Amino acid sequence: MSVFTELSASVVSAWLENHSLGTLRDLTGIAEGVQNSNFYLGTTSGDYVLTLFEQVPHAQLPFYTQLLVHLAARGIPCPAPVADRRGSHLGELAGRPALIVSRLAGASEASPNPQQCAAAGAALAELHLAAQSCPLRQPHPRGAEWCAAVAAQLAPRLRPGTAALLADELRQQRALRPGGLPRGIIHADLFRDNVLFVGDRVSGLLDFYFAGVDDLLFDLAVVANDWCTAAGTGIDVDRCRLLLSAYHRRRPLTAGERAAWPILLRAAALRFWLSRLQDQLLPRPGEVVTQRDPSVYEEILLAHRADDGRRHGLARAADGLPADEVPGLAWHE
Repeated sequence: MSVFTELSASVVSAWLENHSLGTLRDLTGIAEGVQNSNFYLGTTSGDYVLTLFEQVPHAQLPFYTQLLVHLAARGIPCPAPVADRRGSHLGELAGRPALIVSRLAGASEASPNPQQCAAAGAALAELHLAAQSCPLRQPHPRGAEWCAAVAAQLAPRLRPGTAALLADELRQQRALRPGGLPRGIIHADLFRDNVLFVGDRVSGLLDFYFAGVDDLLFDLAVVANDWCTAAGTGIDVDRCRLLLSAYHRRRPLTAGERAAWPILLRAAALRFWLSRLQDQLLPRPGEVVTQRDPSVYEEILLAHRADDGRRHGLARAADGLPADEVPGLAWHE
């Protein structure tokens, strides 16, 4: 269970006196997540989620809070921050910044069906569109600069072959990743466990604490790598087709994005390979910390490098799509 800071019922009960949420009924640590301490919080007024921020710099917290307030007000199914009696969303608990948000209905799907993959693509596009008018901005905290910095830290700890692969991918990212793609606030971590469903309908988008401004296509690549791949098999063409089509119907992909898809798939795989290597080789202290297998994203990266996204990326994913649905996705082979 990824809880870095344990909380007692008595401490939380005293802290809740600053809010108009009634009295504490129950408090349960949440297993998912690797960055913050999260708890299901039940009070006499309803059910909520309490987050203690363990790693996020304090200066970035107003952005995340404002982003959630902004998106929730525009109908995006995300956790809505709850203000205290003074009107402040952020507080302090156990020496850490703390935030209470609404608890959303539904459950995540470890093996989403094709309709749910399409629903995730549509929800991501709606999120990107709604976030365009958010008044606060910050760079994506785990963008290209972060990747380069973490790679430099990890390189001395890696086997020679792994270090060589990492160095070569960083070099190719610098050489091949284009500028000028549509940018905006991205979620940056929309894995399957961060999306809730009621049936095939998206009922919740969770965990925005890697959000920031980056290429919108990077966000779509993060989703494709998690939702549309299986170990050793590359992209699941049918699922990727549905994901891309649903996204494109709401925010049409540009010709530049279509051309950049192979290198963005690799960029997204690199980012999560690096973060999992960092958790494995440079672990943070905590009560119980979830570590995810880095080899999963090393394999995804290798699969993308092998076919460069053409055979298992947009070209095959676009096969059979109506021309007016995702025009031009099958670029030159």
